Amino acid sequence: MYATVADLRAEGVTVAQADDARLEALIDAATAEIDRVTGWFFEPRALTLALDGRGAPSLELPAPPIRLDRVAIDGADISLSADELIVVGAPVDPGFDAPRLTRRFGRFARGHGNVVALGLFGYTEPDGTAEGRTPAAIRRACILLVLRWLHPLADDGGFDARNRWRIIEERTRDQSYKLDRVSGGGRTFTGDPDIDGIVARYRRPPGLGAV
Repeated sequence: MYATVADLRAEGVTVAQADDARLEALIDAATAEIDRVTGWFFEPRALTLALDGRGAPSLELPAPPIRLDRVAIDGADISLSADELIVVGAPVDPGFDAPRLTRRFGRFARGHGNVVALGLFGYTEPDGTAEGRTPAAIRRACILLVLRWLHPLADDGGFDARNRWRIIEERTRDQSYKLDRVSGGGRTFTGDPDIDGIVARYRRPPGLGAV
């Protein structure tokens, strides 16, 4: 999960508003929703991936590898030495474009699910450790999403808090207001620019290798 109960308590959420069990459930749901919308996951997870070889030296992966324990083609293990295999993975450095494996010698033979990669995967950022950490912006998005679910409406006569940021003109005498258009053709995650801006930055590029 990308946030903790302590994070939400630090934001001022009291036990009267939500007990620990409810906050944990909301954090878990927010984590899953961020994964769904971005197409990535942002913490280390042990996986075994079955991938399609395409007869090329490079193979794109559906998630950045943090640590590889085994790579096999048609059941035969290949060397994980840096002299034999170039790994573009996590912790993610500036300039990262896509996770992939590249054989210095040879190719990933064509086949359906014939390349197996076993190890630890996840989109993490550097923190001085081998595994890295969940990006700080993703942690913030998770916290904001839980807060949004806890407090969906502002106490302003029923006005939807999700639209507050869109006000470009407001008249206090007669309570009227004018809303700006939502950018992106209305295709937003939540309508909250603080959350949607983070999600947009971390979206998985289309067309990457699939399991």
